[in-house]
Amino acid sequence: MVKLAAKCILAGDPTVGKTALAQLFRSDGAHFQKNYTLTTGVDLVVKTVAVPDTGDSVELFIFDSAGKELFSEMLDKLWESPNVLCLVYDVTNEQSFTNCSKWLEKARSQIPGTTLPGVLVGNKTDLAGRRVVDVAQAQAWALGQGLECFETSVKEMENYEAPFHYLAKQFHHLYREKLEVFQVLV
Repeated sequence: MVKLAAKCILAGDPTVGKTALAQLFRSDGAHFQKNYTLTTGVDLVVKTVAVPDTGDSVELFIFDSAGKELFSEMLDKLWESPNVLCLVYDVTNEQSFTNCSKWLEKARSQIPGTTLPGVLVGNKTDLAGRRVVDVAQAQAWALGQGLECFETSVKEMENYEAPFHYLAKQFHHLYREKLEVFQVLV
């Protein structure tokens, strides 16, 4: 049984639901934040995720980052050496989806020349009547960037665990690959 630790960057524009997603995941669905409070800097959320069929687990250190441009300079130090990335956008806000490119570039610049496993999460699917970002559009962009695409409604507590479970599984997979390479060398 192996317990790994992974630094997860949670990024996206303000008010897309990053903090609500992280808090709901941490509390196993027990805590939905109804009142919006601006994240200034970074909030740290820690949760252990079991990796299916292995007996292993990954402790995710989720760095819930401020979406406001005002705080972006301080993110550079806090975002150093990420292991996985969770990009969040609001399905009712086209600009939040478009800005995912900027957030992805910023995260990848922290580890040049290295693959950064990640997910794209479209939040607020409960607001179906106001949706402006099409599922197929998001999936196509995610695929082109090497990301897995998920949709969730934090408010309705739908699919909020899936992105983090996927990231833990991907991180574990990379660990197993590196272990095999190391064992071949030894």
